[in-house]
This record gives sequence, C-alpha cells and structure tokens, in this order.
Amino acid sequence: MNAASVGVKERGGRKPGKRPETSKVPRKQKLQRVGRELWRYRYLYVLAVPMILFYLVFVYTPMYGLVIAFKDYSASRGIWASEWVGLQHFQDLFGNIFFERALINTLLISLGKIVFGFPVPVMIALLLNELKLRWFKGLFQNIMFIPYFLSWVVFAGILGNLLNTSGLINGILQSFGQEPVAFLADNGWFLLVVFLSDVIRGAGWECVIYLAALTAIDPQLYEAAEVDGASRWKQMLYVTLPGIMNTIVVLLILRVGYLMFAGFEQIYALYSPIVYPVADILDTFVYRTGIQRANYSLAAAAGLFQGLIGLVLLFTVNKIAKRLGASGLF
Repeated sequence: MNAASVGVKERGGRKPGKRPETSKVPRKQKLQRVGRELWRYRYLYVLAVPMILFYLVFVYTPMYGLVIAFKDYSASRGIWASEWVGLQHFQDLFGNIFFERALINTLLISLGKIVFGFPVPVMIALLLNELKLRWFKGLFQNIMFIPYFLSWVVFAGILGNLLNTSGLINGILQSFGQEPVAFLADNGWFLLVVFLSDVIRGAGWECVIYLAALTAIDPQLYEAAEVDGASRWKQMLYVTLPGIMNTIVVLLILRVGYLMFAGFEQIYALYSPIVYPVADILDTFVYRTGIQRANYSLAAAAGLFQGLIGLVLLFTVNKIAKRLGASGLF
C-alpha cells in the first residue's frame, strides 16, 4: 500500500475528487429555511402579488418594445418585421435642436427643484420636531399633506384660476395699483411657479418621511446632550440631523436619479407653446414626438437615452454616498 492510499484512508477513506454525501444537507436545510420563511410571511407575500404583477405586466413586459429605437418602426409591419437602422435615430436625436433645448430645460428644472425644494421638507420636519404643542403639530402636518393627494391636473387647475390675469393674485396686485402679470405665459414667472408648486405639493409627503425617521432617534441621546449643557440648537445640529442623515441621503439619491425626469404631469398641465423655450422638457418632447407626430422610433430613442442617463446617475451618486460614509440606497 503506497503513501497516497494511506493518506486517503486517514482522511476518511474517500477517493480524491469525490464529493462527500453530506454536502447536500446544507442545501436542503437552506430550502427548508426558505420554505418556513415563506410560510411565516405568506400573507405579506400575498399582499405583494398585485404590485409584482403590475410591474411585470406594465413595466418589464413592454421593455421588449425598446428595440424600435434601433429600427425604422412601422405599425403595419410590426416591431420585428421593421427595418433595422442601428444608431440612426440617436444621430438624428442629437442633431435635433428641440431635443437639445428639452435636455437643457430638463437639467435646469430638475436642478432647481433639488436646490430650492429639497431642503424645505427637512427644515419643516426639524421645526415640527421642536414644537411642544402636539395638536398644532398634527394640524400643521395634515394641512401640508393635503396637496399631495391632489393630482397635478387638479392642482394645475387651481393654480390656473389663482394666477390668470383675472384671478385672485392679479386681483390683489391690481388693488395695489399694479399691472396684471401673466404668470403662466412669462418665461421667468413660469419657472418660479414650477418650483413653488412642486414644493407646496411634495413637501408634506417628504416631511412625513423625515418625521418618521426622527422617531427612531434614541431619546437618551437628547438627555445626554441636555446633561452636557447642549442648547436646543446644538441638539438639533449634533443629534437630530445626524440621526436622519441616512434618510436625507437616500431621498437625495432618488432625486438625482430622476434628474432626467423633470415631472411630465406638472409641466404638461401647466405649460403652453408660449413658454416652450423654458418649459419644454424631455418628457414632453417624447410625448409630442411619439404620440402627436407618430415618430415612435425617435421617441423611443429619446426615452432610452433618458432612462440610461438616469440609471448611470443613480449608481454613481449611490457609490459616492457610500464612499462618504452614508448607507446609500443599495
């Protein structure tokens, strides 16, 4: 008997290269554990089924249609029978002056919403957290949350009645001897209306998220800070803000991920051809190109470009946030 066979017997008597029979046990245990978890949370998974089906049917299944961005799509021939043209639509897209205008407007409006709108719910949540009167805190929070339940169509209708030349705002201005202002027909005023309406409608929802994050802060941290002589301002800076910083970073990452999507419903409900130079964004460009002009391939190319840039921004900002020490989105 040679030394190699002796070594094999000393290690359990199996030949080299043969897997042990006990290797299947951990896999079986994992499957059993997964089965127990599925059964334990079966009602939650049942509740999730409608949303999963929604995304499968209306989000992932239509993705096969993105191929028309690389074809000369014809409705009579269908998607697969249409002629393949490669990157021709992307070349036409980048040479389109209206696309360039829409791209610039999208970036400006999205950045403006981040700069002017993102800090507002954070500040409101911090202020509400300092209030001692619970009834006033709840009342103010509910009043702020109401606009979020209104669709942009309804909200834009209200704004139109308030801001038109015969509306309430111009009526007040005229009572002070001022000329009426066409808020929705002037380029400068239109952008201001876009930013303010976005804050009014969305601040209440984001404020609720921050208030929920504030409840997770350990009260003992405030007690320790108070014992150390920290004022309310210092407690907010060194206890409250760090406590909700991960939530702030996550919402900021989501905002940056939607940088190429400036809000189709809001802009479409508010704008008119008069303010196209500052209000026409990528979403409205895709809508006019694909739906109104039936140029489906060019619209698909624009939408694909829009989604890819948003995806790259999302992953990039998430990675930067993680390197800076935040938890990130994923």
